[in-house]
Amino acid sequence: MEGIFFYDRFIVSDMPRRGKPHRSGTSRNDVILKGFSALVILVIFYLVACFTMDPNGDTTLSQTPWNKEYKHHNPKLLSRKLLQEICSFSDLQRMWTNDLQPMLIERVSGSSGSRTVQKHIVDRIESLSAGWTVNFDSFEDITPYGRKVFRNIIAVLNPEAKRRLTLACHYDSKYFPSDMYGRVFVGATDSAVPCAMMLGLARVLDDQLKKKKNISIESSDLTLQLIFFDGEESFREWSEKDSLYGSRHLSKQMALKKHPINATDTTLIDSIVICFGLILILGFCLPFISRIMLLVHEKIFS
Repeated sequence: MEGIFFYDRFIVSDMPRRGKPHRSGTSRNDVILKGFSALVILVIFYLVACFTMDPNGDTTLSQTPWNKEYKHHNPKLLSRKLLQEICSFSDLQRMWTNDLQPMLIERVSGSSGSRTVQKHIVDRIESLSAGWTVNFDSFEDITPYGRKVFRNIIAVLNPEAKRRLTLACHYDSKYFPSDMYGRVFVGATDSAVPCAMMLGLARVLDDQLKKKKNISIESSDLTLQLIFFDGEESFREWSEKDSLYGSRHLSKQMALKKHPINATDTTLIDSIVICFGLILILGFCLPFISRIMLLVHEKIFS
């Protein structure tokens, strides 16, 4: 939904795409891993725990359509103590071994590498006790290199919940010809690391998310959604038709799907009460990540 909802730099101020692509022959393990689990766990706690309904007895809330209830959310800042506790959940070595390393291959949309990474993502999510529901949005589209097969992966904690707090990344890598040494572009920061972060947060918060799911099932109100887009990258030059294949297709499909059950005038698009954009280009040295929660509140909840 990156092309529909939020610009993909909404959360992270990243390095511009300049110069030569990073090749797989260069070891950047420390740079790739440093601090990223902590960042995503922080994001997920903002999503899962820190948006609450207005506690001030707003009598208009009961008359508010469910897809407009986000206007009554109040963001809360976490204390330093809680931030440190959240960051202590990180296990960078485990994230590297379980989540990131299997993704550091060439995974251009429609390739065997792409299918390998798809299986890796699904296997990791389905191994968790929280019981995620995994769906696929598979389709074909025309590219500068002919028709290609794309497959978005959508994991929802409780599909029956009305509203979905959404995190998204893209797992495809940009196509570049191999260099003179036969090395291929693996897209470590763009965007294997963000995908690994999302898998890592689902793992380290498995128990908490399982409890949250049980609460969500009882109220059928709020849940968490993870989207792994395919086809974000262009095959040649970025353009309206040669880019964002996955998000363009999925947004159209969601706009046609009525939600919740028995709904007549709302769709899955309405279920995304807030989307934190595409988590993109993380893993380079000295990243700059803005603290923008108050800005988010002003832009979205006003």
